[in-house]
Amino acid sequence: MLDSSASATTLSFSPEVTRRLDRTAEWCQRNGQRLTETRRQVLGLILSSEKPSGAYDLLGRLRPAHPKAAPPTVYRALDFLLEHSLIHRLERLSAFVGCSHAAECSHGCNHHDDTGMHRAQFLICRGCDRAWELEQEAIAPALTRAAQSMGFRAEAATVEIEGLCADCQKNGVTSVRRPKTAAG
Repeated sequence: MLDSSASATTLSFSPEVTRRLDRTAEWCQRNGQRLTETRRQVLGLILSSEKPSGAYDLLGRLRPAHPKAAPPTVYRALDFLLEHSLIHRLERLSAFVGCSHAAECSHGCNHHDDTGMHRAQFLICRGCDRAWELEQEAIAPALTRAAQSMGFRAEAATVEIEGLCADCQKNGVTSVRRPKTAAG
């Protein structure tokens, strides 16, 4: 376990990311959870990245500070962060991004509806691989109504819209087709 390692080095993050990590640690403490040093560092790496981060990318970025880090270390941290809505998994990319709304309340309450259904929407650029979280209030209720009309109880809804960002369009990037994953 990395948290008890005497030789472990703490990664450093920007002041903005450090503030978000501190607010997250405060939320965890208030809610009887523990933001271990490993969880904090994995979250910091995700929040510091301009692009969605895969688990093995995170492992590679964690290893300079924690040479003995292994995949289960990162996956356990990701599971905790996902469970508490501090990050999102972009299925199409098999990668993770920080929840932009978590900073507003130290826990992602702004992307859960009255029934507790988790909702998130993303724009994913095929040219530069960046992703932006957005919250369009009309989307979640429309998805809930559509599911209910079929007798389906939705528990989570993540919308991933792929295309080209303004910068890539301005730079003449043409649409890049991503190969479909096994699931899609």
